Amino acid sequence: MAADRSDDAAEPPDDRPDHPADRPNPPADNTEQSRRAQIEPRSIEECYNDLRAITESPELTEPAARSEPRARSKPPEPTKNGHQESHWEETAELGRSMWVEYKRHWSAEERPPVDWSKVLSHEVNAQLDEEYDHTAQSERDTISPRMCEVEGRDATRHLVGFDHRLKGLDRIKEKVYEDMDLLGRSPREAISLLPDAVRYTFQYDEARYTQGVWADIARMREQGFELAKLKNLWSDDQYKGINSQWIEPDTGQRFELQFHTRVSFEAKEITHGAYERLRTHPDDALEELVLEAFQAKVTAAVPVPPGATGIPDYSEGEWHDG
Repeated sequence: MAADRSDDAAEPPDDRPDHPADRPNPPADNTEQSRRAQIEPRSIEECYNDLRAITESPELTEPAARSEPRARSKPPEPTKNGHQESHWEETAELGRSMWVEYKRHWSAEERPPVDWSKVLSHEVNAQLDEEYDHTAQSERDTISPRMCEVEGRDATRHLVGFDHRLKGLDRIKEKVYEDMDLLGRSPREAISLLPDAVRYTFQYDEARYTQGVWADIARMREQGFELAKLKNLWSDDQYKGINSQWIEPDTGQRFELQFHTRVSFEAKEITHGAYERLRTHPDDALEELVLEAFQAKVTAAVPVPPGATGIPDYSEGEWHDG
């Protein structure tokens, strides 16, 4: 089962020239492509055996049964930063190669774009278009300016993926369709309650991560935003980071804010294809097992910042000031 995370990772990271460090260049794979070109085609079972051999290591927990709570991985033992960095770069390169290998054997067909003018009535489409415009205006005029003010309070971390802070209209229609169909919500309710129609990510240095997250939570509240939910996933075996949901009180618009390190953000990017595939519930149990093993392999190499696992989860009304 895929971890509860946003589905925006496949979009390109922020390309603003003032943050060139946000965009780690993927390792050149010419050598890897040449090596793979020499390999004889193999069966899916042989591919799985190879991937399983790669992913099996003492660092990984046993996969949890489908009916049991998710297995939680043991954080990597503290090591020198240089060693952790080297280990991650090796894992990142391996992860990209594993994903190419996966796609050779499970080449899922691309879904054609949905024509929402045929799926939804003309009236509902018009209402969603109008509400999307309202959401875009709230993001542009209210939420993003305040987020930039928060960013300006600490030069040691910054927003990444800022150019992709507003989810596309078709993707929003896809996500709210079920809410309107099954829950009877109006287009306005469906969009306003969508947690990641607007989304942001702060990226921190590992050593300053925990202190920075606490400071930014306080700064967000100073800007008038209301914290609705916070989920700490640093102990998860499929994804690492902290995801939070906030409310802009004047409009009621919810938006997402993720807290990452450079490495955890890069791991999210590498495993996003697997997450999206798992989200669609593949029929092939072997494929699902391979995808989960792939995510676990990449995630296990992400260093956990000091104190990060101690930041508690939150639901509305749980924390008290003072």
